[in-house]
Amino acid sequence: MNAISQPETAPRTTRSIQPAWVRIAHWLNALAVVLMMLSGWRIYDASPVFRGFVIPTGFTLGGWLGGALQWHFAAMWLLFFNALFYLAMNIITGRIRSKFFPLSARAILHDLAEALKGRLSHADPSRYNAVQKFAYLFVMVDIAVLILSGLVIWKSVQFPLLRELMGGYDRARVVHFGAMALLAGFIAVHLVMVALVPRSLLTMIRGR
Repeated sequence: MNAISQPETAPRTTRSIQPAWVRIAHWLNALAVVLMMLSGWRIYDASPVFRGFVIPTGFTLGGWLGGALQWHFAAMWLLFFNALFYLAMNIITGRIRSKFFPLSARAILHDLAEALKGRLSHADPSRYNAVQKFAYLFVMVDIAVLILSGLVIWKSVQFPLLRELMGGYDRARVVHFGAMALLAGFIAVHLVMVALVPRSLLTMIRGR
C-alpha cells in the first residue's frame, strides 16, 4: 500500500527582522529615556516652567535636586552616544531609507483611518505601515530637539547661537519640556500598540 503523501510545509524562516544592533540600541535608548524623564521631572519641580504645575514626587527619580541632576547627566550621555550610534548605523546600512521611506501624508492618513477602524494589517512585522514610519521618524527628531534644548539649558553660555535659535534660555526650557511631553505621549501610544500586537515585542527581543 502506498503511503499517503503529506503536504509539504513551508520551511520556517529564520531571517532576522530586527538585527542585533537595532535591538541593543532600542533597549539602551528605552533605559536612557526613562531615566532622563523621571530625573528630569524632579529637576523640573525644583523650578517649574509652568507656575502651579508640578510632577508628583512618586513619579520622579533622584530624591532631591542634586541626585536628580546626577541621574540626568549620566543618562544624557547614554542617550547622546546611543542616538548617534543608531542614526549612523541606519544611514550606513541603508535601513533608514528601506524602513522609513517612501512616506507621504496621504499614506499616513489612510493607514491612520484603517487603524482607527481596526482594519490595519500587522501580518508582516518586517514592514512598517505609514503611521509607524511617521511615528518613528518623529521620535528621532523629538529626541534630537531634547538633546539640543538640553544643551542650551546645561551650557547656555557655551552655545550662544543654539540659545538664540531656541529663543533664549527660558524658551529653551519650554521647548525641552514640550519635547519631553511629546516623547511621553509617544511612549504611552507605543506601549498600547505593543499590547495590541505583542509579536512586535518578541521581534525586538529575539530578532524575529
